[in-house]
Amino acid sequence: MEFLFMGNIVKPTGMSDKEFFQIWKAESEAAVAGLDSGAIKHLWKAAGQYQVVGVFDFPDADSVDAALHSLPIWALGHHEMVQDIVLKPLRDYRNWAKDLVDLAGS
Repeated sequence: MEFLFMGNIVKPTGMSDKEFFQIWKAESEAAVAGLDSGAIKHLWKAAGQYQVVGVFDFPDADSVDAALHSLPIWALGHHEMVQDIVLKPLRDYRNWAKDLVDLAGS
């Protein structure tokens, strides 16, 4: 099942730039491994913003939770750095188009 992920990365008050970017670097290494394994289908950093947008492919919502909590940002106790999380299950539009035939009565 595919999920859209969006999250803003925020430097906590009092954290140095160096520590912030070290944590994000560790996170990026795990994210690239996820891309290489296929669990993360797409991942982008929004240009000019500290926002990450991705499409994850997991069997179910429990797997999404497990994967997120295994990432360095959570494992190191810095989950407050990821704010305004959006996580939406995605459905192939072709399947919806087929449902519309019945819903529209045609």
